[in-house]
Amino acid sequence: MYGNSSVLIMGEAKRRKNLGIPPREKTEDIKLPQLDKKAIQQKVRTTLYKYPIIPFLFYGAAILILIGCLFYVFKSFNIA
Repeated sequence: MYGNSSVLIMGEAKRRKNLGIPPREKTEDIKLPQLDKKAIQQKVRTTLYKYPIIPFLFYGAAILILIGCLFYVFKSFNIA
């Protein structure tokens, strides 16, 4: 059992070489899509100009979540 343990630890390149198999071909790198920051900024700005209430809704939701989390912490740890 101990004599075969080196075969189990062998890397893929050595195993392929010992078996006479050619090395594995490298795959092409995946290219990420390029984002157009100017176009995205323009879309966000036009949406915010069209609906100016959106920032207030986000801030209101954040404040409500913060208050809810504080209430949960106070209630669960019996702080107050």
